[in-house]
Amino acid sequence: MAEGYRPRGMYFEEFTAETQVESQGRTITEADIVNFAGLSGDFNTIHTDAEFSKTTPFGERIAHGMLGLSVATGLANQLGFIDGTVIAFIGLEWKFKGVVKIGDTIHLAAKVKQTRAMKAMGGGFVVFDARVINQRGEIVQQGEWTVLMKSRT
Repeated sequence: MAEGYRPRGMYFEEFTAETQVESQGRTITEADIVNFAGLSGDFNTIHTDAEFSKTTPFGERIAHGMLGLSVATGLANQLGFIDGTVIAFIGLEWKFKGVVKIGDTIHLAAKVKQTRAMKAMGGGFVVFDARVINQRGEIVQQGEWTVLMKSRT
């Protein structure tokens, strides 16, 4: 890294129980679903077949659950708090509580649940209580993200 460079992200020592973040919204489009199906190889008919999807309890195509999670991680990165200081995404406990449909706008809300120094790894674990929330204020996904964050020293 260039001398004097300081990443936008927060260092391990800066995370406290009071740390909370909330992203802007991101509207899920048909193109998102089609592109995610192609990228992941998941062409399940609930995501790709409009006529079949009309016969399901949802009445229409829905986004892949993993698409919602992936968008949430991108929204976290856009906020900048992990940009340049995250070492690794370590673990995930996740629940899919609702569906995301074409046209839904989702955002991420996360707060620090706990921290644990891991000096031998160059930083520490930060566990976030993370939620994906739609435009109606409904939690559609939630769980814990554990990330290894770089130490300032």
